[in-house]
Amino acid sequence: MAKKILMAAPRGFCAGVDRAVEIVEKALEKHGEPVYVRKQIVHNLHVVRGLEARGAVFVDSEEEVPEGAVCVLSAHGSAPTVYANARTRNLTLIDATCPLVTKVHVEAQRFSKQGKTIVLIGHNGHEEVEGTFGQAPDRTIVVQNAEEASKLTVEDGDNLAFVSQTTLSVDESQSVVGALRKRFPLIVGPTKDDICYASQNRQVAVRKIAGMADLVLVVGSINSSNSNRLVEVAQDAGAEAHLIENEADIEQAWLDQATTIGISSGASTPEVLVDRVIEHLAIQGIVDLEEITVATEDIRFPLPASVS
Repeated sequence: MAKKILMAAPRGFCAGVDRAVEIVEKALEKHGEPVYVRKQIVHNLHVVRGLEARGAVFVDSEEEVPEGAVCVLSAHGSAPTVYANARTRNLTLIDATCPLVTKVHVEAQRFSKQGKTIVLIGHNGHEEVEGTFGQAPDRTIVVQNAEEASKLTVEDGDNLAFVSQTTLSVDESQSVVGALRKRFPLIVGPTKDDICYASQNRQVAVRKIAGMADLVLVVGSINSSNSNRLVEVAQDAGAEAHLIENEADIEQAWLDQATTIGISSGASTPEVLVDRVIEHLAIQGIVDLEEITVATEDIRFPLPASVS
């Protein structure tokens, strides 16, 4: 039987990732190399290696940056202590935090000023969660799933608020919020959903192609939260699904057993990696390709004044 490829659209880079990568590129043009970047600017090794080749130096902490040097903060957001440490080291700081993450930070700060305990829905250890937690560390509790939410105990259950990591799956977030509302009926949340538009659009697109395919390949890095969520969405829709860094991760047995192959990519994945997957499949004679579009994205975030 002839094999077919279904391409999910939208896929790949979102406005926040485009902006973050461009900020590093502009910083290199303006200041010359090296430009230091705290954490991976976005969670994709191909992007990181490309920027390293142009003179970016990636570090785990602002304290590793030489005093007085240029330092870019990653798209995932940073805690206030990071900014304070950077000032003590006289760093030229350029903030590449995604504006949608900044929105969550502002929410957390607002709830904190209101004296509320904040439930942060997200994955412990993820950089975005660390940055949001840091907005009000004495008032914030991280809850990772609905089970944890249903067992949560706090001193004042009538004075709670919740915020979310922006790259969760919509279903995942809703299940946790539902569990929180059941346990704490007076809990309040943001006026607008924290899950970013790009994560939502990619999940809708993957759910659609997963219903039409028996194999879904999501191109993205293993530490990319939104890429992992796409795999889960496809699996929940009934398709076999795998996260792949690039075409080298594709196992022949997956292709042998599939007739319709869905392809998507995380919001931090450059399209060149998707192109390489398509070329890999074409070499095997799989060339019938259809794009399934569920939304058109034309959002663009302005660059900070320091590099624009």
